[in-house]
Amino acid sequence: MRRTMYACVMLAASLSAFSAWAQEASPVGLWKNIDDVTGKPKALIRISEVNGALQGRIEKLFRAPDQDQNPKCDKCTGERKDQPVIGMVFMSGLKKDGDEYNGGEILDPDNGKTYKSKLTLIDGGRKLQVRGYIGIPMLGRSQVWVREQ
Repeated sequence: MRRTMYACVMLAASLSAFSAWAQEASPVGLWKNIDDVTGKPKALIRISEVNGALQGRIEKLFRAPDQDQNPKCDKCTGERKDQPVIGMVFMSGLKKDGDEYNGGEILDPDNGKTYKSKLTLIDGGRKLQVRGYIGIPMLGRSQVWVREQ
């Protein structure tokens, strides 16, 4: 009886550990993006999978008290023009390709421009390298985001 109970506890622990590892092996979850210029947190972003592709939605902005706490994307074009940045889907279309997720695009709400994008999990899935670029990945910039959940 004790061996059976011990085996069940070990199996449950193993499945829990595997489940945690499986969650970390994907960019799906909540991330804090770190500004590549200032080194300070800029936003909380929820990455989810929709129809087989990743998309990112801005959940919260970290702004100085003297800044607008609910800014609109006034430099955006099309359907995003003058829409609230908080709640906006600004990253979409990323699909797994080996160790990376690419083939998508990312919007910079500060300038209203859209770039090609790729994501790479680093540091055992605790960080995410996000690259936005024009044409080829060498012509762009990267940020490292930190997993919150």
